[in-house]
Amino acid sequence: MKYEPHNYQTFAINYIEEHPISAVLLDMGLGKTSITLTALNNLLFDSFKAHRILVIAPLRVARDTWPAEVDKWDHLQSLICSVAVGTEAERRSALLKPADIYIINRENVQWLIEDSKLPFNYDTIVVDELSSFKNYQAKRFRAMMKIRPTVKRIIGLTGTPSANGLMDLWAEFRLLDMGTRLGRFISHYRLDYFQPDKRNGQVIFSYKPLPGAEQRIYDNISDITISMKSTDLLKMPELISSEYTVQLSDDEKKRYDELKQDLVLQLPGGDITAANAAALTGKLCQMANGAIYTDDGSTITIHDRKLDALEDIIEAAGDKPLLVAYWFKHDLARITERLQKLHIPFSKLDSAESIKRWNNGELPVALVHPAAAGHGLNLQSGGSCIVWFGLTWSLELYQQTNARLWRQGQSAETVVVQHIVTKGTIDERILKVLSKKDSTQAALIEAVKADLQI
Repeated sequence: MKYEPHNYQTFAINYIEEHPISAVLLDMGLGKTSITLTALNNLLFDSFKAHRILVIAPLRVARDTWPAEVDKWDHLQSLICSVAVGTEAERRSALLKPADIYIINRENVQWLIEDSKLPFNYDTIVVDELSSFKNYQAKRFRAMMKIRPTVKRIIGLTGTPSANGLMDLWAEFRLLDMGTRLGRFISHYRLDYFQPDKRNGQVIFSYKPLPGAEQRIYDNISDITISMKSTDLLKMPELISSEYTVQLSDDEKKRYDELKQDLVLQLPGGDITAANAAALTGKLCQMANGAIYTDDGSTITIHDRKLDALEDIIEAAGDKPLLVAYWFKHDLARITERLQKLHIPFSKLDSAESIKRWNNGELPVALVHPAAAGHGLNLQSGGSCIVWFGLTWSLELYQQTNARLWRQGQSAETVVVQHIVTKGTIDERILKVLSKKDSTQAALIEAVKADLQI
């Protein structure tokens, strides 16, 4: 295909070429891969500012999306890419082949740098999904920091730079500029921009920004950062978010409240314990969805309210295909059982064939896990309605999963995101927290939005 970039894409391409360090915060569906590949192509063959390039990406994106984009566009046909995924022997073979761009999944970054015994002689690095390097204690982050001084040019790509708040930004920008803008140490970053929030004596559980800190952070990173939102740049379909509320019976609500208050719930068939807050919230999410794991790994069904709601939603949709997001394995098992009972054709989207069937309109219902569908899947051809059977705390996974349908190329005028919410449970809190996180991230996006007067 002939590449005819939009104005914003041309702007982003030039920005990457002109900035040795760049954080490119592109909203979902704006074509960040083709933008970056075009810039890399120009840097390799026009300005000769790049010679050996490494792309680090999520596994599916590294294996499928980047090579597919190179094959798709006419102007990229001269690029030679080598995808280093799979077994160690396969990765080693791919990294030893002559190529312009080497693509590796992020799980193997530490192996490449510390264990492969191959020379790390890349002058340009692209980090696709920069937010996956937000943990400064992770092995992949520490490995990257070892070689960062040898890299002349680095490009960070993401649509969700601060999905869990501004604290995430420190590690991401430490990797990009080695600490120039937000400091070399996380302790100094906390001290300069945050104050303790939730604490127990000397133990601090969370931090909140100091007055004016958000704007100071945005100002400090603005010279290497551009941000673009799809709603500003493209004619996107209208996004409609709604809730389908289900109500527990008195007995079901009593069981839920007992676990919440006592952390231990006695049920026929097994004991369930929640030893800490994280485990408790997981248990409560399970109960809100309708089933719960016991300590021995078996499953106890508590209610079918969400299954009944899903059945109603499917019936109301008529011939309109539905993408259903689930979270727990017992969600998948119970949804599968109900759909089989109703004789409704469906498939879990876990293979190229199932994704093809969905996009061809062959599946009335498709089941997807947010962690498997968060990045790199184009599902907009198969439908325009997503139903959240079980919610996630992760704003990044939530937004990325919705963006499989709400993106450029969606032919429907509206995309509907429907949440099945169990009233009086943790479901309501999760939606509220997601909204709160989104406002923080939206402020970041807005603060560094690129001026497209070009």
